[in-house]
Amino acid sequence: MRLGTRNSPLAMAQAIETKARLCKAHGWAQDEVELVPVMASGDKVLDRPLSEIGGKALWTKELDVWLADGSIDASVHSAKDVETIRPDVFHFAAFLPRADRRDALIGAPSIAAIPHGAVVGTSAPRRASQLLNLRPDCKVVTFRGNVATRLSKLEAGEADVTFLAAAGLLRLNQTEVGNPLETGDWIPAAAQGVIALECRADDDAATAALAAIDHQRTRSELTAERALLAHLGGTCHSPVAVLCEEDGGSLTMRAAIFSPDGTQRVEGTASFGAGDHDPVRELAADLLGRAGPDITEHFSGSA
Repeated sequence: MRLGTRNSPLAMAQAIETKARLCKAHGWAQDEVELVPVMASGDKVLDRPLSEIGGKALWTKELDVWLADGSIDASVHSAKDVETIRPDVFHFAAFLPRADRRDALIGAPSIAAIPHGAVVGTSAPRRASQLLNLRPDCKVVTFRGNVATRLSKLEAGEADVTFLAAAGLLRLNQTEVGNPLETGDWIPAAAQGVIALECRADDDAATAALAAIDHQRTRSELTAERALLAHLGGTCHSPVAVLCEEDGGSLTMRAAIFSPDGTQRVEGTASFGAGDHDPVRELAADLLGRAGPDITEHFSGSA
C-alpha cells in the first residue's frame, strides 16, 4: 500500500504512525506499506499568510493529483489542514485516535503571563483573533513554517511568543518546549490533533484496509466539527474555534467566532447525538445571527 504524505518532519512522523497501525492491524510486513513524500505548495512559500496564497488547498493539491491518478493509494493528512469541502472522488476512510487537541504556547507559561505589548508570531486567524480578544495589548506578526522553522524564528527574536499544536510537539517528541493551554480558557481549532486518511471513493480495497484503523469516537467528533465549519461557511480566513467532545455517544460542542482584531467574540454551545448534525447547523446559525458584520464578512454561511 502506498501512502502519500507531505515531507515535513511532522507529516512524516504522522505517516510512520499510520504505517505502524496498518501493519499491526493487518499483520503486514513493514515493506508492504510504502511512504511516498511530496513537497507541498504550502511548504514552499513561508513569508505570507496561507490565506493570501491559496488557503488550505496548498497542503493537499499535490497529494490530490497523485491520489486521483493512482500514483498513491491513500493520503495522510493533518485533518486541521484539509479543506472543509473536498472533491467527491475522495473520501475519508479512517481517522486515527485523536492526540492532544490543545494549542501549546511557546515563550510564556500562559496567556496572562505574556509580557505586556509582546510580539506574537502566528498566521492562524483563530489564534490571532482569540489572543487579541484576551490580550489586545499584544502585536501579531506573520509566522509560518514547520515546527523547527517557527522555533528558530522565535529564537532569532522575530517574535516573543508563538503557538504550536500540542499534538505536533508530542509526535516530534518535543513536548518540553511548549505549555499546553487548557481548553476551558483557550478553544482549539476544528480537527486539531487528528490524522486523517483519505483514499479514492471507488477504491474498495484501500477503503477496507484503512477502515481497520478507523477510530469511531474521533470520527464522531471530527465530522461534527467539520460540519460546523461547513454551516458557518468558514475558510482559512475565518477566525473560528471549536471544541467537540464525545462521551458515551453524546457530544458536546463549544464554538466561538471572532472579528480578526479580536474586539468581537460570539460563543455558543450545543449537545447532540453522534451523527446528528442538525443541532450543529442550528449552533452555526445562532452564532452568525448574533455576530456583527465585522465577523460575518469572514463567513459565507447564512444566519
